[in-house]
Amino acid sequence: MLSVLKRVSTGLLALTLVMPVTALGQEQKTVPQSRQEMQLSFAPLVKQTAGAVVNVYAERVVQRLNPFAGDPFFEQFFGQRMPNRTEKQSSLGSGVILSQDGLVVTNNHVVQGADDIKIALADGREFPCDVVLKDESVDLAVLRIKAKEHFPVLTIGDSDAVEVGDLVLAIGNPFGVGQTVTSGIVSALARNQVTTGDFGFFIQTDASINPGNSGGALMNMNGELIGINTAIFSRGGGSNGVGFAIPANLVKVFLAAAAEGRTTFERPYVGATFDAVTSDVAEALGLKAARGALVVRVVEGGPADRAGLKPGEVVTAVNGVQVEHPDALGYRLTTAGLGKQAALTVQTSDGERQIDLALNTAPETIPRDERLLEGRNPFAGLRVANLSPRLATELHIPAEKAGVVVTDVMRGSPAARYGFAPRDIVISLNGTTVTTTKALETMLDDDPGFWRVEIERDGQRIRQFFR
Repeated sequence: MLSVLKRVSTGLLALTLVMPVTALGQEQKTVPQSRQEMQLSFAPLVKQTAGAVVNVYAERVVQRLNPFAGDPFFEQFFGQRMPNRTEKQSSLGSGVILSQDGLVVTNNHVVQGADDIKIALADGREFPCDVVLKDESVDLAVLRIKAKEHFPVLTIGDSDAVEVGDLVLAIGNPFGVGQTVTSGIVSALARNQVTTGDFGFFIQTDASINPGNSGGALMNMNGELIGINTAIFSRGGGSNGVGFAIPANLVKVFLAAAAEGRTTFERPYVGATFDAVTSDVAEALGLKAARGALVVRVVEGGPADRAGLKPGEVVTAVNGVQVEHPDALGYRLTTAGLGKQAALTVQTSDGERQIDLALNTAPETIPRDERLLEGRNPFAGLRVANLSPRLATELHIPAEKAGVVVTDVMRGSPAARYGFAPRDIVISLNGTTVTTTKALETMLDDDPGFWRVEIERDGQRIRQFFR
């Protein structure tokens, strides 16, 4: 999957000349009514907004391992004359300036692992940048331009007001050819299962998007940012008219977290897991369609439990806005904001009811007590920590999990050679349940010489024997 960028800005007033006003004073959208209207131009809109779209250049230093390193034969003849090599890798993306003092939003995958980041304005000037906040799960990053001046900005619009069929513009730097503008419409809303991450609520558009557009803006006809384009469906690497953008309302929450100086992007802790609603569940509960988020399990004492949510119920709306699937529920709760309360519409076998859910961060019910395991054992080189709802949320592990989790694996360590991976949960060692990092370290000190290990990886139990 490749990333994209799109945006639209204010100024195309001619497109709204034929806009009858409803009784409520709201503008009613219409199709072009004459040849003159079909000949209208996006040029005024582009002139107003193009200056706030930038190119993002990221460089990272990668170490290339010598394939003969550690081989006694080659070391005998060549010694240290065959060291590992380093080389620079560059990536190109786009970004959008959203504050006059130089805060730029782009995709996380554009700057992931970068050692040096620069942005280039539409007028050709270049500036170095620092990463203020980034999050892999939502694929967003905020950069700060290292310069004291006023920059052109793009206004953030309300992505919840977007409708299928709305005209949009995409501005970016595809294939590095230079700033490019494409037009299209909104093809669909609330798309999920688009990327491999845990975020699944995208605006779909047919505006042409190609590699290099990642991190740019999707704009409406009022010249407002309605999305940061992130991915495309493509078999050959080019645009097939199926592109996806992260809604601006999530960008707004993410930018606010960066402006407040937060080092991580936290989403509300619900204390429950959800699944998609099947047609059978919908029929049993009297739902008109298989939509919503089915409650699978509820963590005892968590926010959902305190609010009265129960397994088997279906959340159909948040604050009066319909929920299409579990990913949509997560999006609605995140954009509602931490410290707030969300009104959930819940469908049960007895009918519909309303509950209030407190939106707070996940608690750290047990100290992490992070430790680096050492010694002559298969675990040497693992960095482990005690699981809590907070750490589980950070690692994108179901909140009800408990025990000891692997947070990192040292490269070249015995643990790496045995195949341990981050997010592995250590269940038991030699038949004894592992409850804390301290208990695990004590078990390893016994050194029985024979290790029977059970771990959980992505919901699957794995048992291994080591000598």
